[in-house]
Amino acid sequence: MVQKAKILLVDDRPENLLALEAILSALDQTLVRASCGEEALKALLTDDFAVILLDVQMPGMDGFETAAHIKRRERTRDIPIIFLTAINHGPHHTFRGYAAGAVDYISKPFDPWVLRAKVSVFVELYMKNCQLREQAALLRLQLEGGGGKTAVGEAKEPAGLLAELSARLAAVEEQAEALSKQLDDESADAAAVATAAHLERKLTGLRRALDALEPGAGNGAPSVPSQN
Repeated sequence: MVQKAKILLVDDRPENLLALEAILSALDQTLVRASCGEEALKALLTDDFAVILLDVQMPGMDGFETAAHIKRRERTRDIPIIFLTAINHGPHHTFRGYAAGAVDYISKPFDPWVLRAKVSVFVELYMKNCQLREQAALLRLQLEGGGGKTAVGEAKEPAGLLAELSARLAAVEEQAEALSKQLDDESADAAAVATAAHLERKLTGLRRALDALEPGAGNGAPSVPSQN
């Protein structure tokens, strides 16, 4: 069973949170509410999120300050942030949003279909990264122990594990390629395209490391590509 991605919704107005939930419910992911910046930062201490939808105008800690805290934390600095604002103060205000680390800046009222499409891209990228980390963990097991365990706990031969790893990686590679083509076709945000390209580079590194383990590829054990 594939675990659902978590999406953090941050807004001090309950009716806005309710509207966001209605728009994003079709994605069938886990939606987490936060009514202020402090509550959002607390949620980020324990859970991993695919994307954050962050209101700019909030009492106390506003969206810009909240984003600054998020980007300063190593655990959360790479989570995409989409700013939502009811007031358009012009280019300077928008620039401040991007400077705070946002991947997008949307003024209310916004098109629900557009918002849902943007969020879905980051959810897909997050899921692909999760799959990639799973493949890397299995590869590390092979490198460190010379073998692995099957789902029922029986020892698996290295050749069998390599074949399983290769098949799983191929599935992720196919999905990542399809996602990249979709982004190109839809002229997606530059940040989303860059994230997809970064994912493909990590997949390429993992494939090379896996290929090096195949019989006849050499006696030296390859290093596992960094997942940062």
